[in-house]
Amino acid sequence: MTIADLCLLAAVILTIVSIMPAKRDGKRDYDNANPRDPRFYTPGLRARSLGAHMNGFEAFPFFAAAVILAEMRAVPQGTVNALAVAFVLARVLYVVFYITDRPTFRSAVWLVAFALNLAIFFSPAWAVH
Repeated sequence: MTIADLCLLAAVILTIVSIMPAKRDGKRDYDNANPRDPRFYTPGLRARSLGAHMNGFEAFPFFAAAVILAEMRAVPQGTVNALAVAFVLARVLYVVFYITDRPTFRSAVWLVAFALNLAIFFSPAWAVH
């Protein structure tokens, strides 16, 4: 198992963890029998936490496909690992900026993470074997 493979797991865990601030903030209002009740995710921290959570699900498929493609095409593993770690770190910052209501930083970090994902995806085209 490679570091990049573990980054796939880290991205999933980050997505799951990003909803926790909403549930912690509204623990009295949270109804586990109706966990997707849109009224629970009111504006503010809960809405931002849900946004970060949902964006994690949106970003993950491309990240997973890019890592798998790069590894299948024999891109040097150190390159894939470094880019995957950088992507996960950018996503951590993204979640922090989203939850703490810093939209400009959040958008900038989203762009960095997307660029890193593109680099992973296109790495087979420029990798030296």
